[in-house]
Amino acid sequence: MDIAPTEEKTDDNVLLADLRQGQAKAFEQLMRRYNRRLFRAARGITRDDAEAQDAVQEGYLHAFLSIHNFRGDSSIATWLTRIVINHALTQQRRSGRLVLWSEEHPDEEGDMPHQHDEPARSAEDEFARRELREHLQQAVDLLPPIYRSVFILRTVEGMSVEETAQALRVSGDVVKTRLLRARAMLRDSLSPAGEAEAQRLYDFQGHRCDEAVSVVLARLRSLGVIRDH
Repeated sequence: MDIAPTEEKTDDNVLLADLRQGQAKAFEQLMRRYNRRLFRAARGITRDDAEAQDAVQEGYLHAFLSIHNFRGDSSIATWLTRIVINHALTQQRRSGRLVLWSEEHPDEEGDMPHQHDEPARSAEDEFARRELREHLQQAVDLLPPIYRSVFILRTVEGMSVEETAQALRVSGDVVKTRLLRARAMLRDSLSPAGEAEAQRLYDFQGHRCDEAVSVVLARLRSLGVIRDH
């Protein structure tokens, strides 16, 4: 059952108190709650699964080591998302990759190809859902990061305009404008069936989720941040 926003906030506040006491279960519960959101946020910048996972893990470590500095000016989910986005941006820049994070010259990352130039498909409704997701994901990955990140947070993760604006530190109007631009670039990929599959993109479950949790918990234990009893 999904947690309502007010219930989630209250639950997060309980977890926050346990985090500050170094309780291992609280760290694990919070990570499993937000792993997918943070992975998607990082993936919107890195365009690489492994690098996105690294950004998530490093973001968690940064956040947990400075948990006493969290003042509650935003939700803990937004705070974590901002941290992970910053780590993903820093990661890319350290790797010598230019990440354009403003509207000045967004298309230098590469314009979306006009997919109507591809051979017409006469039996598109026969494609499996997985093939639809792969096709859409390939198109999303070609978006400049300022548009890809908004599309993933708003359309894939389902965050509100306000949440997305807070996470990216931009205005709500900027979020709306960037989403419209992203959807225009994806117009040939966002068929009704593709729309239905969008929320399944960039999932983060199973062994990859477990691995991220294990890595962070091991690091925190080695630093003496958490206790198991």
